[in-house]
Amino acid sequence: MTLSVPILSDISTRYDRVRQQSVRLCAPLQPEDATVQPHPDVSPPKWHLGHSTWFFENFVLVPHSPGYRPFDERLNWFFNSYYESQGPRILRSQRGNMTRPALAQILEYRTHVDTAMRELLAGEDEAVASLTELGLHHEQQHQELLVTDIKYILGTNPLYPRYRERKREAPAAAAVPHTYHGVAGGRYSIGHRGAGFCWDNELSRHDVLLQPFGIGSRLVTNGEYRQFMEDDGYARFELWQMEGIAWARELEVKAPLYWYPVDGDWKHYTLTDGLTTVDPHLPVTHISWYEADAYARWAGARLPTEFEWEAATRERDVQPDHDGNWSERGDLHPAAARSPTDPQLLGHTWEWTNSAYLPYPRYPRPEGALGEYNGKFMINQMVLRGGSCATPFSHIRPTYRNFFQPDKRWQFTGIRLAKDL
Repeated sequence: MTLSVPILSDISTRYDRVRQQSVRLCAPLQPEDATVQPHPDVSPPKWHLGHSTWFFENFVLVPHSPGYRPFDERLNWFFNSYYESQGPRILRSQRGNMTRPALAQILEYRTHVDTAMRELLAGEDEAVASLTELGLHHEQQHQELLVTDIKYILGTNPLYPRYRERKREAPAAAAVPHTYHGVAGGRYSIGHRGAGFCWDNELSRHDVLLQPFGIGSRLVTNGEYRQFMEDDGYARFELWQMEGIAWARELEVKAPLYWYPVDGDWKHYTLTDGLTTVDPHLPVTHISWYEADAYARWAGARLPTEFEWEAATRERDVQPDHDGNWSERGDLHPAAARSPTDPQLLGHTWEWTNSAYLPYPRYPRPEGALGEYNGKFMINQMVLRGGSCATPFSHIRPTYRNFFQPDKRWQFTGIRLAKDL
C-alpha cells in the first residue's frame, strides 16, 4: 500500500470521525447481537471493534509512542486476525465462542487507545500520520464488514429484526431499460497513480490491450434475476462452471442469500425494512460469483474483466459522488438506477468480474507485517469492483480491488453484464 502523507492538521479530525463511526454502527445492537457468530465468514461485531483498535495499538502506538502501555497484552490473541508475524491467535471460526472480553471492556480498550493516539498525533509526525491513514482505511474496511456481518446475524434470525428503521424512497414504477455502453478497443492504463492513499494491490500502474466491448448500462435487477430462476437456471448444468453447479445443488433455497419463499412469492431481508417483498426493479444483491457467471451465460453475455470495468469507468469519467449510495446515506441496500445515464458503477453493489485476484506487473509487496495485508491472498479468489451501499464514501476509488472466493455472497455483491463487440 502507498503510505501517502495526509494533511497533518486533518488527520486527528479524520481519526476521531472514523473511529466514532464504528461505534455508531454497533449502537442499534443488543449486547447479544455483538457476540454471536452464525457463520465462519461472519465475525462478531465486538470482534471488529477490538481488532481495529488492536491494529492501531500494535502497528502505530507500540512502535512509535515511547512509554505507551498496552491496555491488556492478552488481547493480542483475541484480536490478531491473520498476521503470522504477530504471534498466535484465535481461529477465525471460533471468534463467536468468546463471551469475554465483554463488549464493555472492548469499548474501554477503544477509549484507552484513542486517548493515546490523539496524544501521538498531536506531535505531527509524518510517518505516524501515514500509518494512521492506513489504519483508518483498514477500519473503514471493517465498517463495511460490520454492516454485512450484522445483516447476516439479523437476517438469518427467524424473527428478522430490523437493524434500524429508515423511510425509503417509493419503489420505481419500472426499471430503466438495460443497454450496453460501447467501449473502443485499444491500450488502457490500469492501476492507481497520483497523490492519495491506495492499497498495494492497486499498484503498479500498467498498460493492457483490450478488444472492443460493451458493458451493461446498469446493474442486473431482481426481476431479471428472477426470470433466470424461473427458467430453471439453478438446475441447468450447461450454464455453470463445474464447481458452481456442485455448489448450487447443495443450496437449500435456489435464490440469492436472504431471499425466502413466502406464500407463493419471494421476500427478502433488508436491514431497514426487515422481511419485505422483493422489489423487481432494485439491483439483485448477495450473489456468488458462481451465480453471477451462470446468470451472464443465461443472458447471452458474460462478466466484464476487472480491466474492462476500470477502462469503462475511466472512459465515462465516473468518480465517487457524495450523493451516491454509500454507507453514509443510510439506505444500506442498493437502489434502482435513476435514469438511463445513471451507470451505477460506484456504490450499490460490489460487482463480480471475470478476473482472478492476481498481482499486477511489478507488484510492490510491502516488507514486514503489513506485507501480509493483501499479497498472501492472491490465490483462488475473484476480483470485485465498485464499492457498495455499505462502503464508506471516502474509502472508494475506481482503482479499488476487492476480492473474495467465488462462493461468497454475504457481502453486497451484484452483477453487471458485458459482451464482445
